[in-house]
Amino acid sequence: MSTTKNRQVKEIVKCGKDPVYFLNKYVKIQHPTRGLIPFETFDFQNEALQDFRDHRFNIVLKSRQLGISTLSACYAVWLASFYKDKNILVIATKLAVAQNFIKKVKTAMRSMPKWLMLPDIVSANKQGVELSNGSSIKAVPTSDDAGRSEALSLLIVDEAAFIRNFDELWMGLYSTLSTGGRAIVVSTPNGVGDKYHELCVQAENGENEFNFIKLMWDVHPERDDSWFANETKNMSKKQVAQELMCDFAASGDTFLNAGELEKLSMHIRSPIEKWGPDSGAWVWKYSLSEHKYIIAADVARGDASDYSAFQCVDVSESEQVCEFKGKVPPDQFAVLLAEAGKRYNDALICVENNTYGYATIMKLVEIGYSNLYFKSEKDKFNALYGNKTPEISKIGFQTNATSRGQILTKLEEVIRLSSVGFYSGRLFDELKTFIWKGNKAQAQKGKNDDLVISAAIATWLFEADPNRNKSSVDVNSAMLKAFAVNKNNEKSKPNNPWSNRSYNPFGVYQWPNMPKSGSMDGLDYSWVSR
Repeated sequence: MSTTKNRQVKEIVKCGKDPVYFLNKYVKIQHPTRGLIPFETFDFQNEALQDFRDHRFNIVLKSRQLGISTLSACYAVWLASFYKDKNILVIATKLAVAQNFIKKVKTAMRSMPKWLMLPDIVSANKQGVELSNGSSIKAVPTSDDAGRSEALSLLIVDEAAFIRNFDELWMGLYSTLSTGGRAIVVSTPNGVGDKYHELCVQAENGENEFNFIKLMWDVHPERDDSWFANETKNMSKKQVAQELMCDFAASGDTFLNAGELEKLSMHIRSPIEKWGPDSGAWVWKYSLSEHKYIIAADVARGDASDYSAFQCVDVSESEQVCEFKGKVPPDQFAVLLAEAGKRYNDALICVENNTYGYATIMKLVEIGYSNLYFKSEKDKFNALYGNKTPEISKIGFQTNATSRGQILTKLEEVIRLSSVGFYSGRLFDELKTFIWKGNKAQAQKGKNDDLVISAAIATWLFEADPNRNKSSVDVNSAMLKAFAVNKNNEKSKPNNPWSNRSYNPFGVYQWPNMPKSGSMDGLDYSWVSR
């Protein structure tokens, strides 16, 4: 064998063992301004390549323009060229991105010496390359069935945080790696709560099989403080967080900004007691005899993806004292609310007056809980001291586009100003995934906002409602008593139509001795689901 041939064989073996050596000595890349140049990798890129080899699953949280997509493309070329039957798939956000990835693959392959490119290119198009050794590299845009039918050797997901329905996509793709396939998931951050964020957090905490790689803007040796200042002078805070700082909280369109979320997280406490169905009612403080309390409730059907929830706020101390989140039918939720109300000094209960809320309000009226929120004090006075059963439509909080914006604005304000103390980790988790979609704040897809809405109603009642806020609640109570005295000639007791109810929620219906779902005491609630 000639000296040249011997040298080539040694180089082939060396390149097959070391992708860093291979890329730096034999691969060229397309630079946007300098054209075709040798790929001289930086230290952080070499470390990433080593991680790609050492770990089966890698997840990369990165700043922009670090060359990680190019690095991944060249790593795919190395794997496909030196190893047989490697099925490599790249998932991209859109077709143009997928085609650009394959363009990088082809550039790298064309730059290799012919003697080093052992397999022949059998076929090539804008979305893939197939080699004679059985290996292939394909790149496809996001779709519901992308890669599901293939057994993969390597999966590369580019900008995972921006891929629609990545949580569902990942479930399908994971099974394609069951035969020993590897994965590299790469992205800049795009807010909290999505599947990419979840995988990153778990990887960083050592809770899943991913190796976590975090690449901030300053890992690049050619970047310094002056570069950062110049790069960010025309960028918004969100853009800086997303493109350079690898900051999940500040990068997304979350309802609360990163500072507010961080402030809220610092006040999270473990409850001192849990009670109710599935221990869903969490208690941070017990009631004090002289304190006033407000309970705001968001009602769900009880068997779907949403939860029924309530928040109990101590008006006297401006703090959250109790919270519930769980799946219970609307009538049973009423019993739970009534018990919570009794635990907290006959607290004012305000139920969101929506489809399922009507059923809860009807049950609250039936069981004789009289301290309910009415749209006006006049309506409440007539219900308490008149001879008619109260009108359901006048009880509770009516949520519409206008009122929803008002209560959420108030919630943001009280959290920003720390004027109400919130201690719930469950509420914090919901707020992390409560995002702006256009002009509407709502839960991220697959997440819930039941605790958020109930907290928003509670804080609005506590802070903004002129009939129920902290400064006026005692005045209103005194006025109602005065009206009652005047109407009943100062001596007789009020003729309360609720007072003769025989139903007792604190006897056989007290938790956990609830009636089975569907009994509903002979009442017809079938209209609720229409």
